[in-house]
Amino acid sequence: MPEIGEKAPDFTMSTDNGEDVSLAGLQGQKFVLYFYPKDDTPGCTTEAIGFSARLREFENLGVKIIGVSKDSVAKHAKFRAKHDLSVILAADDDGATCEAYGVWVEKNMYGRKYMGIERATFLIDGDGVIREIWRKVKVKNHVEAVLEAAAAL
Repeated sequence: MPEIGEKAPDFTMSTDNGEDVSLAGLQGQKFVLYFYPKDDTPGCTTEAIGFSARLREFENLGVKIIGVSKDSVAKHAKFRAKHDLSVILAADDDGATCEAYGVWVEKNMYGRKYMGIERATFLIDGDGVIREIWRKVKVKNHVEAVLEAAAAL
């Protein structure tokens, strides 16, 4: 599991805009990688709308925002259109990025255990080093906390 101060695990994923996003491609660029369980569910929608609403502020700090789930690029495109989202949505189809970042975890709901994505956010600097990690994210006030940390980079 990656820790603050370590190099971010490598990744390459497709996005709903038809382009790939990768750690190598983001070299020299600060970015937020936020992992969420599923498109178009209440918490995930609130989080995506929150990041989209504050995107210009992140951009003014030179920070890209990338949302990651195991949903397909087609599902991401529908999610974007339905909620007028402006953040990049990346599809971790094979789950390799979720595994590398330690967010593919066993969950427990109503006594039923299953594997799923833990809501988590990583703030990564232009050298590809993890500067902040939020695990088991609660959506309320989360975007503000990430924006504050990004401003301090």
